[in-house]
Amino acid sequence: MSCPDCFSGTQRTAQPQGKMIRLYGLDTYVAEPAPSSAPPKGIIVIIPDAFGLAFTNNKLLADTYAAKGGYLVYLPDFMLGHSAPAYMLDSMKIVLAPGNYLIKPYHIVRLALAFLPWLYHNRVSRSWPTVHAFFTSLAADQGRSQGYGGTATLPIGVAGFCWGGKHALLLTHQASHHGPTKKPLVDAVFTGHPSLLELPGDVERIKDVPVFFALAERDHRVKVPEHSGLIEGIVGAEDRDQRERGVVKVYGDCAHGFCVRADPWAVDAKRAEEAEEDAIRWFDEKLRR
Repeated sequence: MSCPDCFSGTQRTAQPQGKMIRLYGLDTYVAEPAPSSAPPKGIIVIIPDAFGLAFTNNKLLADTYAAKGGYLVYLPDFMLGHSAPAYMLDSMKIVLAPGNYLIKPYHIVRLALAFLPWLYHNRVSRSWPTVHAFFTSLAADQGRSQGYGGTATLPIGVAGFCWGGKHALLLTHQASHHGPTKKPLVDAVFTGHPSLLELPGDVERIKDVPVFFALAERDHRVKVPEHSGLIEGIVGAEDRDQRERGVVKVYGDCAHGFCVRADPWAVDAKRAEEAEEDAIRWFDEKLRR
């Protein structure tokens, strides 16, 4: 398996507080600010890691952005029911741990039987049209269809993790087909330990969308310092209008996947909380109306 860290970590046991709806043809988990709070500041769409819509951690992250940030948060099933099963986390722990030689072959086979279908159904060439179609519809509505803000529109942010990080960057390459301005499909991106990136091309093609790169110090996908330095050199340069194009932050002593699947007793959990706060601050700054 090319990236064990993509399928490692812990599933949380807390109960998500949102609801399921059908939105633009996809089953979607929705987290909303408390009814007593102000109207949503904007929309955040989570493009998740390999475990997708079914994974408790992804729903809890949506709840956090809604409760702490005051955002309307969508977690759509971009994988169309083909997300990685959560039991892969337990099997991966057994395979990576020392010992257990008698049962390791069983878990290796179990992982392969789950990973190969996931890879087939969720390769970028197959999943990208689904992601693009959702955001094209959302950009056309800009929140009006959900009744928030009357006739006003809501800015759109994207939080993409691991598998979702690639798609989040692809969205920054796209202009909306709606309206005379041809504005980008999204207004700001936060991506945690993205996978599948083509460097430097995926970063060089970012168009007028500020991007926060949350990178793990011990990531084998986007490596520190060679890849992080490359990205920072591209997004750290101001554009012709002297606007900030992006930020790169390296979170120390943690591995790929920390934003979503951190073990609660490890250093990764503190880094995950830090990344949650950074994401909310980033969206607060970049999604101002």
